[in-house]
Amino acid sequence: MFKGIFSQTQSCLGVDIGKTSIKIAEIKRIKGQPTLVNYGYSEEAVDFSSNKNLQIDIGKSARLIKEICARAGIKNNNAVAALPSFSVFSSLLNLPATNTKNLADAVMWEAKKVMPLDLEEMILDWKALEENGTETVEKDGTIKTGDDKTGNPAVNGNVKILLTGAPKTLVKKYVAIFKEAKMNLLSLETEIFSLTRSLIGADKSVVALIDLGAVNTDIAIIANGLPMFGRSLDSGGIMLTKAVSDGLKVDFKRAEQFKLDLGSSSSGAGVLPEAIINAISPIVNEIKYSLNLFQQENNKQIEKLILSGGGANLPGIDNYLSGALNKKVIIGDPWARLSYPLDLKPALDEMGAKMAIAVGLALRETT
Repeated sequence: MFKGIFSQTQSCLGVDIGKTSIKIAEIKRIKGQPTLVNYGYSEEAVDFSSNKNLQIDIGKSARLIKEICARAGIKNNNAVAALPSFSVFSSLLNLPATNTKNLADAVMWEAKKVMPLDLEEMILDWKALEENGTETVEKDGTIKTGDDKTGNPAVNGNVKILLTGAPKTLVKKYVAIFKEAKMNLLSLETEIFSLTRSLIGADKSVVALIDLGAVNTDIAIIANGLPMFGRSLDSGGIMLTKAVSDGLKVDFKRAEQFKLDLGSSSSGAGVLPEAIINAISPIVNEIKYSLNLFQQENNKQIEKLILSGGGANLPGIDNYLSGALNKKVIIGDPWARLSYPLDLKPALDEMGAKMAIAVGLALRETT
């Protein structure tokens, strides 16, 4: 599906490359308000006999990006993309910060202990997390505080570091995709930051983000706007559809439609058919385990869950998870922080959960 809205240029594209689909959102700041300028997406048919996916197929991904832009009338070639959460490694470090000049060296030393690959094989990034709202990290990795003119950390002599690392081989593939698509890749980030930007914004409460993708389900817990916990599961919407297909003895395409029809026709709020409940139960159990683990280790209560990804479109999934997890569950709305023509609202609402990462990427350069 492709849809042009305005003829504006000088905007930014958020390009979300999933295993089976590519989503693009074009956003421009107009009169101080981030505005949806254009969008498009392309979804590939599922092939269970093949292990190929768009995230590693450079030629196919580049071709689809160009095709989406051509059909949607997207002229801008400045893009931001996200690395898949399951391939990015993150760790929270608690380091003594008596000498901020050596902080970068201390981070690299700890990185050797926690990163699963040799540091030579990874691209690393890190930032100090704010404590009491006083700390910021300079480009050279040193910490400046608002209260302590000496530049020494003002919080208990320690600093928490969010360390992330991605395999260089994966980064090179993404760079190659955009080079072949003749796009100017402005930056790469991890999906969780994009989702936080589009679905949470300035909300500082403790929130669990559940991204129900086609192949993977990503679980992240965000506190004070920063990721504090993350897991990626090898289960997603495709596996759910396959379970329905096997149970009802129908082909995959019909099972996908049955999955939506069964959910929407179920009687009672949040009541899902047994076939769907059985198929989704492993994912629900993993979500429950993750939430309990975080709450026990951090002595913090998760206030709500926000769902994104194509799986969030399953009718009744929010009510069912709310009952199963005893938490408030809502479907994420990436359009809530954007301006757009109101006559597009029905179409945008229908596809909003799928577009959250793409929107968050484009917002990176327009907010």
